[in-house]
Amino acid sequence: MASKASKTGNGKRQKTSVSPSQRPANMGIDPKARRSLIVAVCVGLCVFVILTLTTHQKKFTSGDTESDHLSGSAAAQYNAVITVKDYGVIEIALDHDAAPETVDNFISLANDSFYDGLTFHRILDGFMIQGGDPDGNGFGGSDQTIKGEFAANGFMNPISHVRGVISMARNAYDYNSASSQFFIVQSDSTFLDDNYAAFGYVTSGMEVVDEIAAKAEPIDDNGTISPEDQPVIESIVIIERDPSESGM
Repeated sequence: MASKASKTGNGKRQKTSVSPSQRPANMGIDPKARRSLIVAVCVGLCVFVILTLTTHQKKFTSGDTESDHLSGSAAAQYNAVITVKDYGVIEIALDHDAAPETVDNFISLANDSFYDGLTFHRILDGFMIQGGDPDGNGFGGSDQTIKGEFAANGFMNPISHVRGVISMARNAYDYNSASSQFFIVQSDSTFLDDNYAAFGYVTSGMEVVDEIAAKAEPIDDNGTISPEDQPVIESIVIIERDPSESGM
């Protein structure tokens, strides 16, 4: 702002100089010092952003404790208790912060008794057990599908597919095709990360998952179980829990 224009008597504009006292004050900071300050602030902001993203994108490992698998202070406000006929009970902490729409959908279906009497129709020992299909053949689901909450679909989900993680099944062609089918990971399968919506972690009952997998007799390489041999889900009960109980 070194000059400004004013009108002369003939209507034309002419430039008039501005005195130093009319120029914006420099707040008493030396230009070199000001540049150094700006650089320092920019560097600080960059470091903050990098640390934030790194923390948010952290993947969980199979060696973590139960609380390590929960993504935030409001995470795992609900437990799911899955009772499998002739096998026992699998308890799961649901992580709403990691996959809110997925958790809400699962809770809604469970509260409507949708899963009661359904089965685990696909089992691959050393990989996972999959269930929740009303048709019992891998092609069924509930009346609605949900958004796939994983990185490949534009959603940052911090849960890695390690032993004990529960995640949503979907078809291979549509990221937003998950409905009611879910699977529980028996062995670390991190190749699934960023492409499937993990939404919780088994807190007790992995021995039940192991037994189901060990006794399974698939009729093909895809893990298909004959209808008469499919383990039956007697019920899935949702229990609200206080996050403070897990030290969160």
